[in-house]
Amino acid sequence: MKKIRAIKINIMFVIIIVFIFLCLIIKLVFIGTGNVTVKDKTLSEFASDRDTVKRTLKAPRGTIYSSDNEVLAKDVNSYTVIAYLEPSRTKDENHPYHVVDKELTAEKLSPIINMSKETILDILNTKIKSCDENNVCQEKVPYQVELGPGGRGITELTKDQIEALDLPGIDFISSTKRYYPNGDFLSYELGYAKTDDNGNYKGEMGIESYYNKELTGTDGYIEYQSDLYGYQITSMPSVEKKAVPGNDIYLTIDTNIQMFTEQARTTLEAAKPEWATVVVVNAKTGEILGVSSSPSFNNNTLEIKSYYSPFTQNTYEPGSTMKIFSFMAAMQNGVYDGQEKYKSGRLKVDDAVIKDWNGYGWGSITYDEGFMGSSNVAASHLALDKLGRAKLKDFYNLLGFGKKTGIYPEIKGVDTEGTGLVNFRYNTEVASASYGQGISVTAVQMIQALTTLGNKGTMLKPYIVSKIVDSEGNVVLENKRTEVSKVCSEEVATDIIDLMRGVVDGRSKISTGTGYKVKGYDLVGKTGTAEIASASGGYLSGSTNYVRSFAGLFPGKDPEIIVYVAAAKMKNSSYLKTAVKDLVKNVGTYLNIYGDVSDNEDATYTLKSYVSKNVSDVSKEINDAGLKSIVIGDGDKVIKQYPNEDVTLNKNSKVFLLTNSNSYKMIDINGWSRNDVLSFTKLINLNTTFSGFGYVKEYSLKKNSEIDLTQTLEVTLEPKYKEEEKDEDKKDQE
Repeated sequence: MKKIRAIKINIMFVIIIVFIFLCLIIKLVFIGTGNVTVKDKTLSEFASDRDTVKRTLKAPRGTIYSSDNEVLAKDVNSYTVIAYLEPSRTKDENHPYHVVDKELTAEKLSPIINMSKETILDILNTKIKSCDENNVCQEKVPYQVELGPGGRGITELTKDQIEALDLPGIDFISSTKRYYPNGDFLSYELGYAKTDDNGNYKGEMGIESYYNKELTGTDGYIEYQSDLYGYQITSMPSVEKKAVPGNDIYLTIDTNIQMFTEQARTTLEAAKPEWATVVVVNAKTGEILGVSSSPSFNNNTLEIKSYYSPFTQNTYEPGSTMKIFSFMAAMQNGVYDGQEKYKSGRLKVDDAVIKDWNGYGWGSITYDEGFMGSSNVAASHLALDKLGRAKLKDFYNLLGFGKKTGIYPEIKGVDTEGTGLVNFRYNTEVASASYGQGISVTAVQMIQALTTLGNKGTMLKPYIVSKIVDSEGNVVLENKRTEVSKVCSEEVATDIIDLMRGVVDGRSKISTGTGYKVKGYDLVGKTGTAEIASASGGYLSGSTNYVRSFAGLFPGKDPEIIVYVAAAKMKNSSYLKTAVKDLVKNVGTYLNIYGDVSDNEDATYTLKSYVSKNVSDVSKEINDAGLKSIVIGDGDKVIKQYPNEDVTLNKNSKVFLLTNSNSYKMIDINGWSRNDVLSFTKLINLNTTFSGFGYVKEYSLKKNSEIDLTQTLEVTLEPKYKEEEKDEDKKDQE
């Protein structure tokens, strides 16, 4: 019988084995519950982060439009030109993927990216120093280089031009940039936006800054699981939150009128002013139709000399344009008699002597003549003897001087608008304040006060933002005509306008504004020449150290337009008159405002719907009504019209009729405004570019030739009116 051997198990061995298993189980549980950390993250978080991809979807910034729907600021695709220099990129010599011929590449790119051939060659011949682990160094060709600065931030059109060259090794890095299609146009009011370190846009100036919150959209994201190579696993669900674009902003600016103000600003710049501002306003609503200031800048390139807008932020002593309001105060308070006489020339006030601008005056004259001749003594008598300090100051405050107009929203820490200072106590200060010295204002405050004359004594709030629209098309903010206060009676407003007419029409032999008279226009106005305060006290001396200005309205009988122009330290003051007169002519022609034509009911016509009607019948009806029909194509039926039905037009306005034609011939557009050209080209979807300001001087397509809609119509504009006569340089120094 076989003997069975018994195996004895050591109890200690069993205990050790059990202990090891328990430790392993505890460790697995520990890991499973996510308590292990990798680089400060739990294992489960680390695994999730490694497999989960979250990509930001950038929200487009809102677009800024003019009142006629022209784009003034928008996001566009932007590109940086790069050149691959590493020969190893090329696997097939017949299809090179690096720059092969550097000379040819530099020569072809030079005119397109506005860099010299030599500069581009220097970049293409770049060498970099490379060292190994043993610190053995050698020069080598970089893998790629940027062709900057000319190749940075180029447009889609420039990119297309470069791609058409088919240059080996040339490629592009895509990004988004803020683009201002008109360049140096409405510069201070638009401002600019640029990206921060995170690639987010932020407004730095102007509307881009003041409405940054509204223009900024909400970024979205897409989150998905990726495989080992980073590609999305299609079988796994993804989460996406769409980006919400920023709100669009529509301004009150009319691009045609804005171009006229830019032209006026350019005229002023010939006199090399320290600063200048030109403003055109709808007198009945307070809408800013055009505003241009100097020194200006291109919003795309940002060569900015001053970050303060002369229109809303600069404060200055206004000079004799303030007499409009000191005389208005006397009339409204019932202490003005225009036919009462006073002795002009000089007036002793305490220890000071107030002088008229010529130093000796014109003898004994009426207060009406004093206004037309811009007499400081007349204004001082009214302020000291008739009104008194309190009433004059209260009236200035009622007009909004010394506080913000609210044209832009209040933003903590952002200086959106200047306030000026209207604070006078002593007799000499009261006298000075009556003729616009010793107090300070902004141009936008002057505009607000002048609206009183266009609305029978009621002052309006000026505004430049018409509405804000969200990405769904909902209007989230809409500005409209806003009455601020009743400043004076209709009779007083009418009387002031009549005095301002006398300044321009030469009714008095001492009228200071006859150089601003424009034949055929009922322009009323007031001149101003203010001394500039010195930093060391007192005022600067010299013939150029003045702020010269003109405040005008037309037609005077029932003002529709306010024009205000001011410039500091001009080398030649006659440029101010030229700028104002050209501006009035251009705006008046564009809006069909000639003298009293706006008061004639027969001077307007309300359009009907002409769609589907016979072209010849419609054309005759329009022409018989005093309008001008512009027939596009040789079809017999109207398929589209501009403007649309129920729009009321002034006589001589154009009505565009698109016909059922398969092709279009080029119309003679000589003398047309920019707006008219755009009305025509938009109807047929023809790309158009403009250079200059004003009206069509020449254009690229031949008259009566068949239009190729893949081409671009290039139009050159120029002002319609040239100042031929030499302006009378009449002084107005108060």
